[in-house]
Amino acid sequence: MQPHVVYLANSSGLKVGITKYANIPTRWIDQGAVQAMPMLETQSRQIAGFAEVIFKAHVSDKTQWQRMLKAEPPHLDLVKARADLLAEVGSKLQSLTDKFGEFAFTLVADPHVTTIDYPVEHYPTKVTSLNFEKTPVIEGTLVGIKGQYLIFDIGVLNVRRFTSYDVELTEVSAGLF
Repeated sequence: MQPHVVYLANSSGLKVGITKYANIPTRWIDQGAVQAMPMLETQSRQIAGFAEVIFKAHVSDKTQWQRMLKAEPPHLDLVKARADLLAEVGSKLQSLTDKFGEFAFTLVADPHVTTIDYPVEHYPTKVTSLNFEKTPVIEGTLVGIKGQYLIFDIGVLNVRRFTSYDVELTEVSAGLF
């Protein structure tokens, strides 16, 4: 059993997720979250998954990737969102304690909200997905990086999707000397 964290994040709006403590903040950055905060610490991945199911009845567990890449979402009060969510699901969380014991999870006592900034000059108005399988040579100007996406002036590339590809980058000077 490995301890896990159930967290709230703001990527394309409020979402709930789970990860190992060792993956914080990498997991949040990978998802393109602009804010994130741990809520619960669990004894195992299984318990974190059950907790996530309880929370996702009230909050999404998905990032709307196209929406995330069109703009930075407005900042949210994650501490208040956590308090509201815990008030809604308190009795259901108690069922986890009943099933797995009093140490199945603990509430993070004083959660810290992590804010993440991404180097984005401007966001696209329309998100066009780039694909090496359809277009082996992609030529464009890099205008930003958010989460696992490279944002070009011609579209966005999900780097994680093409992890095993052999890629060659070429820099072309924009000005005359």
